[in-house]
Amino acid sequence: MSRSRFTRRLPATVAVVGLALAVAACGGGASSSSQETTGAAAELKPNADLTKQSLQVTVWDGYLPKELADRVKSTLKVKDIKIQLHDTNETAMTKLTAPGDSGIDVAFVSGQYAQALNAMGLLEPIHPELIPNLANLYPEATQLSYDKGNKYSVPYTWGTTGICYRKDLVKKVPDSWNDILKPPAWAEKKVTMMTTERWLALPALKALGYSVNTDKDEEIEKARELLEEQKPHLLTYDDTTFGDRLVNGEAVMVEAWDGWCPTTDPKGNIGFANPKEGSDLWVDTMVILKSSKNKEAAHALINYILSPEVHSWAAVNINYKVPNKAAMEQVKIPKGSLLGIAPDKLLDGESIIDLGQASTKYTRLSADIQAK
Repeated sequence: MSRSRFTRRLPATVAVVGLALAVAACGGGASSSSQETTGAAAELKPNADLTKQSLQVTVWDGYLPKELADRVKSTLKVKDIKIQLHDTNETAMTKLTAPGDSGIDVAFVSGQYAQALNAMGLLEPIHPELIPNLANLYPEATQLSYDKGNKYSVPYTWGTTGICYRKDLVKKVPDSWNDILKPPAWAEKKVTMMTTERWLALPALKALGYSVNTDKDEEIEKARELLEEQKPHLLTYDDTTFGDRLVNGEAVMVEAWDGWCPTTDPKGNIGFANPKEGSDLWVDTMVILKSSKNKEAAHALINYILSPEVHSWAAVNINYKVPNKAAMEQVKIPKGSLLGIAPDKLLDGESIIDLGQASTKYTRLSADIQAK
């Protein structure tokens, strides 16, 4: 099984993150903005002539099959489809929130960013009648806290965060976030953490018994203190190559997204632990922009991606679970793979949601920890 290395959530500058999330906050609460978006929804035509519509998509590099554009043109008969790339959620937000029409019809962003875009009134409600393949989704995929019922987003991949470790190099199998927050002597300078805002804070917040979505200054400050105490004992901060560090023995325990924990390494000496204090449920989604002039084609594209033979590509090629029951049933899960985690188990994790202006507290936290 191959795995593309792409920077799905690498941190952006404080200015970029602050701008995008502050704009979302200024748009009002999610409930009022969502109502405005729903009320302004245009009536779409189930039998629209897609040969007169073109599509522009923005997505992370390596997140879709390279041949997808050609297959979409051939299958859906759209006039044209162009795929742009973004390296981070923040880059996508800058594109989508800039003044004027971005020209983007469909965007791939993580769940909390979809929530922010909807709060700004920038998303078209999902029209289920135009996406019959929504029926392929697990029932649990309709219960995501940032968008219950998939009203403005459709989940593409999902997973959790935990501790990835070398079975042959640890003296105790990790079962708590404190195992990496307060590394034992045998793990000194052999632990890595991620610096992407919400995921840097996650282990400390959970170890302290707080919500991953807290906006309370005193709780975030307690997490900061724990992370500052941890820093001298770390090997490094690493959002992309922590799996390689485990394979070569440079690290013995790392904070990791499940899909990037190389549990299928041929040596079979890498494990993944779900800490007892709990973790998150992260979701990457597909959304349709309200400004799109090709909304029927946009819905048709999402419907096409939700077909089992297309959606299963993500599980096979980027090692991320997809919330599509029909697609996952087509995937041959390798020995040791985390692709078999059940949807109901994933929902044990706390969904990361947008916090509006308060999200900048995590941006500052990440910047401060890295700077010291």
